[in-house]
Amino acid sequence: MSNPPILRAVDAVTVPVPDLDEGLAYFRDGLGHEVIWRNDELGQVGLRLPDSNAELVLTTQQSYEVNWLVDSVPQAVAALVSGGGRVIVEEHAIPVGRLAVVADPFGNRLVLLDLSAGTYVTDQDRHVVGVEPH
Repeated sequence: MSNPPILRAVDAVTVPVPDLDEGLAYFRDGLGHEVIWRNDELGQVGLRLPDSNAELVLTTQQSYEVNWLVDSVPQAVAALVSGGGRVIVEEHAIPVGRLAVVADPFGNRLVLLDLSAGTYVTDQDRHVVGVEPH
């Protein structure tokens, strides 16, 4: 019998930009992606991918990476490490839950996050004003 899958879905793809407004000029204004949320404190803007639940996240502080949604970051890290992976960035809190970065046995970085704290709440301008627990 096999284990249940750890990686549930692609939560987001982070795309580095030098400035959020420059990124929005290209991805929102030029390519037509709708803003879902904006968190200037974190240097991030979430954009809708219309045929997916995943988000395109413009970021001034992260690299180009896929963010994998998991049920529980601690459990996912334990499973990946027990299978031969290694921790790159220790598990820590983020506004909506927990995040860690691991490498699989082949050296690929996997950004793992759970939404254990909830989801963003935004105002009418789509700026993040809080987190709504599940």
